[in-house]
Amino acid sequence: MRRMKAIATGALLFMAVVFALATWGEHAGAGAWTSYVAAAAEAGMVGALADWFAVTALFRHPLGLPIPHTAIIPTKKNQLGRSLGDFVGENFLAADVVRSRLKAVGIGQRLGAWLAEPAHADRVTAELATALRGTLTVLRDSDVQAVVGEAITRRAHAQEVAPGLGTMLEKVVADGGHRRVVDLVCVRAADWLDEHRDAVMDAVAGGAPGWTPRFVDRKVGERVYRELLRFVTEMRDMPDHPARGAVDRFLTDFAAELRSDPATRGRVERLKNDLLDRPEVQDLIASAWGAVRAMLVAAAEDEHSQLRRRAREALLSLGRRMSEDDRLQGKVDGWAEGAAGYLVTTYRDEITSLITETVASWDAEHTSRKIEAHIGRDLQFIRINGTVVGALAGLAIHTVARLSGA
Repeated sequence: MRRMKAIATGALLFMAVVFALATWGEHAGAGAWTSYVAAAAEAGMVGALADWFAVTALFRHPLGLPIPHTAIIPTKKNQLGRSLGDFVGENFLAADVVRSRLKAVGIGQRLGAWLAEPAHADRVTAELATALRGTLTVLRDSDVQAVVGEAITRRAHAQEVAPGLGTMLEKVVADGGHRRVVDLVCVRAADWLDEHRDAVMDAVAGGAPGWTPRFVDRKVGERVYRELLRFVTEMRDMPDHPARGAVDRFLTDFAAELRSDPATRGRVERLKNDLLDRPEVQDLIASAWGAVRAMLVAAAEDEHSQLRRRAREALLSLGRRMSEDDRLQGKVDGWAEGAAGYLVTTYRDEITSLITETVASWDAEHTSRKIEAHIGRDLQFIRINGTVVGALAGLAIHTVARLSGA
């Protein structure tokens, strides 16, 4: 810019020197041609001075004189900022303009083709894993545990579980799913009785009256033990044992009561609430977040984890569908256009005010110098062009005047 300023000023000085020499030559009788040169140089000086004044008036007062309508940028900076903000808001942040532009871009098809590339899917997966790790790191475990615990407890208190348990139990009994549990109980009971024969007989004998003879108590204990063992063994080995049928009927009746009996449902709800309020249960609910967090962090850090592999496969599949499915592309384009339209409609004033306030916060003199540094070089061409055009115009006018006078 300094070089162009020097050239433009040099052109002005050159015209002044030419004018002085041509005028001297004209008075010295050098010939008629000197008048043409003087006229051209004079008009060139006028053009150069006029354009110097115009260019200078944009950034400062020419010669420091407070001439009206000069130093336009420093004095009109805030107004220019408001005008720039309004211009951007009306011409770039209009909903129809943004929608038409996004529609022409074809976001859905381009995004699908981009995601369908394995390298791009890997990159997105890695970025998502990084974001997940960062989020889990920022979150305080105590805060999340409190929120999770409260949410689970509140939901569990509000949800009645008895009807659901009754429906589930009824289906389990109908499918025979409970029989394995009965088999296990019978096997364990038979094994326990076989291992604790003396303990059972001692317990029976210990409950007998003190006046009965000990051999009688022993006989009674042995009889009770044999009957218990026979009952459990038969129930274990006979799928159609009457006791098994009694268990089926009991569970069926209990399932019906869970679904329809108010008293049973009330007892189940009270039991549920008592369990939820126990400190051990609350600690278990709160500690669940720690386990989930550790699992997610480990999966996010491991490039070969199921989480990252499935995320990558899902991205590739989504990319292929988006690049081939016109309906899906239309949906994505519609979502993007709707989101962009909502943003520019809702927050246009905030965006334009950012421009206005930013320009208003700039120092006037610094702003003027900064703008001049960016566009001043081109403005100096105006001065040079003014000098050249002025000289040519002056020459043409002088020529026409001489010819008219002749």
